[in-house]
Amino acid sequence: MDKLIITAALVGAEVTKEETPHLPVTPEEIGEAAAEACRAGASIAHIHVRDKEGRPSQDRDLYEVAINEIRRRCDIIIQVSTGGAVGMTADERLQPLSLRPEMATLTTGTVNFGAGVFYNPPSDIETFAQRMKEYGVRPEFEIFDVGMVNNALHLVKKGLVSGHLHFDFVMGVPGGIPASAQNLLHLIALLPPEATWTVAGVGRYQLTMSALGVALGGHVRVGLEDNIYYRKGELATNTQLVERVVRIARELDRGIASPEEARQILGICHPS
Repeated sequence: MDKLIITAALVGAEVTKEETPHLPVTPEEIGEAAAEACRAGASIAHIHVRDKEGRPSQDRDLYEVAINEIRRRCDIIIQVSTGGAVGMTADERLQPLSLRPEMATLTTGTVNFGAGVFYNPPSDIETFAQRMKEYGVRPEFEIFDVGMVNNALHLVKKGLVSGHLHFDFVMGVPGGIPASAQNLLHLIALLPPEATWTVAGVGRYQLTMSALGVALGGHVRVGLEDNIYYRKGELATNTQLVERVVRIARELDRGIASPEEARQILGICHPS
C-alpha cells in the first residue's frame, strides 16, 4: 500500500460558528488550522472560505489571502473547492482556480444535497475540467453517486483531464450514495487500475469509512466540513479528527504520507 494521504476538510460551506466554535472562518484561523492539521499528519488541506459575516464565498481575493496564510505556516498541499455552496453559479465557483492551486475539487454530476440540489450539468463539468487543465491544477473528482465515476472517465476520454487520476468518494450525504462497505467496494471496482481514491464519510459515518479507507489501501478525508463531532455529543476539532486517523493507520502498520510524499503519489509538482 502507498502511505496514507490524509485530507483535512477544514471549513466547508454549511457548518457555522454557532454549531461549533472550533470552525475556522477567517484567513488567519484557516491558516492556523491547516498548519495544526499538517503537524498532526494531514498532507492536503481542502478549503472553502467565508466572508466577513461568516457566509460561504468563492471570492478569489478571499482565497488568495487564506492560501497565503497557509503557505507561510506550512507546506501542506492546498486543495480549493470549486463546489462552493448550493445555489452558486459556475462563474462564482470557478474563481479560485485562477490562483493556480495545486489541487481543486471537480464534482462530476448533479446530486440532491439535503434539501437542496448541487447542480452540475455536463457543460459546466467540462468547463471546470478545461479551466483546471489551463491553470495546471490537479483535479480531485468528487463522487457523490455511482454514475459520477463514469462521468469523470468520460472527461479523460475527451482529453479534458490527463495525468494521474484521483477520486474522492463522498459518502453519506442525504441524497447521495449511502456510506457502507458494500457501496465503497463497488465504487473502488469502477476505477482504472492506476487511479487513487479517498473516502469521506459524512457525519456519523466519518469514523467507520475512515477505518475502511485505511484498511483497503485508499486514502482518507476528515474534518469539520463533513463532521463536527468526535463522538456523539462531543464536539471535535480538525486536529483531533486527523490525529484519530493517524492512530488507526499506525495500528494497521500503515505509514502516513508527508505533503511531499503525497505529491509524489498524486503526480503533483511542488509549487514554485
